[in-house]
Amino acid sequence: MKTLRRAAAAAVVAVAALPARAAVERIEITERVPFAPGVKFGEAGEYEKLRGIAYFSLNPKAAANLPIVDLKRAPRDKRGMVRFSSEFVLLRPVSGKTGTLVYDVNNRGNIVVLGQLNGKAPKNNDPTTADDAGDGFMMRHGFSMLFSAWTWDVAPSPAGVRPLVFKAPVAKGLRGMSANEFIVDAPADVASYAGLRGIGYEPATANDPEAVLTERTRQGDIRRPIERNRWEFLAPEQPGGPGRIKLQGGFQTGTIYEVRYEVKDPRVTAAGLAGIRDLLAYFRDNPIEGASLPKTVLMFGYSQSARLIGRMLHDGLNLDEQGRMVFDGALLEVPGAGGSSGFNSRFVQVTRHPSMLEEHDYPSDSFPFTSTPTRDPVTGRIASTLDHAKDKYGRAPKLLIANTSAEFWNRGASLVTTAPDGVGDVAPAANVRVYGLMGAQHYVGRSQTRSPFTACTSTTNYYLPLRALMLALDGWTSKGTPPPASAYPRLEDGTLVSVEAYRKAFPAVPGLTPPEQNLREPRLDHGARFLSQGIADMVPAAQKMAFETRVPAPDGDGNDRGGVRLVELQAPLGTHTGWNLRAPETGFAWATSRYEGSFVPFARTEAERKAANDPRPSLQARYANRDAFIAATRAAAVRQVAARLLLQEDVERTVAERAGLYDRIMARDPADQGCNYLYANP
Repeated sequence: MKTLRRAAAAAVVAVAALPARAAVERIEITERVPFAPGVKFGEAGEYEKLRGIAYFSLNPKAAANLPIVDLKRAPRDKRGMVRFSSEFVLLRPVSGKTGTLVYDVNNRGNIVVLGQLNGKAPKNNDPTTADDAGDGFMMRHGFSMLFSAWTWDVAPSPAGVRPLVFKAPVAKGLRGMSANEFIVDAPADVASYAGLRGIGYEPATANDPEAVLTERTRQGDIRRPIERNRWEFLAPEQPGGPGRIKLQGGFQTGTIYEVRYEVKDPRVTAAGLAGIRDLLAYFRDNPIEGASLPKTVLMFGYSQSARLIGRMLHDGLNLDEQGRMVFDGALLEVPGAGGSSGFNSRFVQVTRHPSMLEEHDYPSDSFPFTSTPTRDPVTGRIASTLDHAKDKYGRAPKLLIANTSAEFWNRGASLVTTAPDGVGDVAPAANVRVYGLMGAQHYVGRSQTRSPFTACTSTTNYYLPLRALMLALDGWTSKGTPPPASAYPRLEDGTLVSVEAYRKAFPAVPGLTPPEQNLREPRLDHGARFLSQGIADMVPAAQKMAFETRVPAPDGDGNDRGGVRLVELQAPLGTHTGWNLRAPETGFAWATSRYEGSFVPFARTEAERKAANDPRPSLQARYANRDAFIAATRAAAVRQVAARLLLQEDVERTVAERAGLYDRIMARDPADQGCNYLYANP
């Protein structure tokens, strides 16, 4: 295919082709080149990459835009419209047959779906070569993939990296307060107070003399102010980077710090969500550069970006200005409690979210959590996450929600299928399936060190089942084929329990001590205007009674019961947990990691088991030999294929990965407490 590069003479698709009220005024294609030149991806054939800019024009008075906080206060043109633009990238078959279009919600500016489902994240967020395609999964199945900028608070990246960063409209002249919690893993004189890989808001007044820095040991403790003459704001380490503070005597481990100061000129953050909405509406209705219209539009989100999908549904931003759904379905990977907050309020910082330690005052998760209506016994509100997500025919997108064990411990995942008081199960809506991927951590682990935690990280590979779920979602939305039934831990069958019950049932696995608690987020009171207008009058928020969260119950090996028992748990080599305690030197030995789980292998022989006082049967007792283990693993993989939670094409890969770990465990000296054996050296 002839390479086309367009700059000054860029191709422009005008808004004239759109319905009168559409919010995308025009699309400018700035680059069109082959993707992975010369490579054919199965029946889908060759792929191409299009890069462009979408120009938006939002009417603040339109009913569909009323939920966008501060949109009415953003600068407007002579017609009263708020204008902004967003860069986008499109990968699609050269044939122009789009079939299913998947919008990948970038995570902190980074492309996600290729790393999660193809096994290889593209270099510099610029998919170009065959190597950037990984194993080509998404391409081999003919998906077109769309990426665009939606968030503004992304920290500068290393030279050469191209994150997708959104230049949000600014509501100039408004002021408010910002409170930022942070910790350090080692003593330091200087620390950043921004969110994860974020930038946040800087003080409205340089080195604000009225700013307050406090310290405390736990969330419930009283904040202790630090004398203002002991600390100062520093300029970012690099232009546009996160702000920093220098403290005389230094920041110490085991302390939660919070800095509070006045800020100004909030970004209209939810304009980024509206940009996603309107870009999808445009691609749904308009052929781009000769391609056919997509038959189905899906969204994919991981962690932060999965929570963003939840917020779009919560605010009805999945419906265009004509009230039509802009996507037919979505796969939400590890959203925790679902993300019904945290993306649409004044001075919001979307890079922030709660952990066991910090940011409990940040509005990341709030009632409602379930897809069918429940009642909050504290406030009396009755609501569901889909109350505003339905079109005029009462239809809502089909949703697959997949959390790992780590989200039950660290992100309130049980709230998606229980009442807010943790008393009873709540079945998902008919258009929703929920999966608990047991024994897995927030991301597929690759760390070969313990620090800053006490155990090696979990080795469970849940990305392969996600591939099956992506195809199941496509079949459900395009052909009406039902996906696998929901499978998650439940209160009624005893597979979802309190932390106290978990601790009592957990076996005495050498090197593992169950945590004291899981994350129980408080109900937050930001003031009377927050719920209706997204304006926080109380910063930090007042913390009220916490939501009750539960965790998966352990079996005799310490592996989680219920939910989707992955191959790693059906033919286990050790104990996989969704939690990992922080190392004592971090100062928070009682707390769990934000994302990591744990793995402790079984003893190789009965003699080693007895010597270690390990109550779990040894590998020798479980499997007669290596061939027996491989046979058990293959049988488990076949069962997963039958359950449509693993693809046939991934069976041999699963068996090979597990056989490799078996070999490394058998070759490992039990006296070696390192984690190097977990993964094959590249």
